[in-house]
Amino acid sequence: MELNNLEKLSANLGTLLQKNKMYFTSAESCTGGLLSQSIVSVPGSSAWFGCSFITYSNISKHKILGVSKETLKSFGAVSEEVVGEMVIGALKESKADLGIAISGIAGPGGGTPERPVGTVCLAWKINGEPEIKKTFLFKGSRNEVRYKTAVKALEEAISLFK
Repeated sequence: MELNNLEKLSANLGTLLQKNKMYFTSAESCTGGLLSQSIVSVPGSSAWFGCSFITYSNISKHKILGVSKETLKSFGAVSEEVVGEMVIGALKESKADLGIAISGIAGPGGGTPERPVGTVCLAWKINGEPEIKKTFLFKGSRNEVRYKTAVKALEEAISLFK
């Protein structure tokens, strides 16, 4: 799996964060730390990245990030409602300024007609501003879905600074 594009996007985000004197955190589910891996591949990332939360299970989303059991039950883990609560929890726990949250169905199983394999929900939040939540459908293998998700998460985060 090629990480060059992820590393470039991570470096670009890091430059923007440093320029704006901001700190970054993430809450990942289906990417399992891929986003964080790309962040720490950037030399000097410790200046703008403190921690990441890999909350794969619903229990961890609730206990670590404070996602409401009711939200998980009503909307499911792969929902804009859940990633919205995940990003808020990650920012609260990390004291960071910008957060990204990711939850999705990377496959090959686990999809439903309503939420097929490749469905991914993302949320971004800058402290003091409302969170932005979007749903995407990515095609490809499990690892391709995870990679495309991390790329999209970074691209959209970078666009917040424009």
